[in-house]
Amino acid sequence: QVQLVESGGGLVQAGGSLRLSCAASGRPLDVGAMGWFRQVLGKEREFVAAITRSGGGTRYADSVKARFTISRDTAKNTVYLQMNTLKPEDTAVYYCAARGDYGVALSHPNYDYWGQGTQVTVSS
Repeated sequence: QVQLVESGGGLVQAGGSLRLSCAASGRPLDVGAMGWFRQVLGKEREFVAAITRSGGGTRYADSVKARFTISRDTAKNTVYLQMNTLKPEDTAVYYCAARGDYGVALSHPNYDYWGQGTQVTVSS
């Protein structure tokens, strides 16, 4: 089993920045690609960004391109999401996810493990 624990959420003004972290524990060899999703109450979980196991490949949702950066430290089994120029529409619960396959996936059913989520609130 793999456990994912997110941290770094909070309240920030529009235009500000936050950095989310997600630490994987348990069976790190089972962790391939990792990703971030977000969800607003009453809406579907939405893809934000993903990164391959090696860290050499990344994908982003159009809504966050050029503002968010995903990275990972394989030695620490940790993935990060640097969020800059935040907008009120970025407000959501952000979830870290991991899958066994090494390639990225954009749909949440393709991920095997999930964190508990961390709230990000951007005020206008």
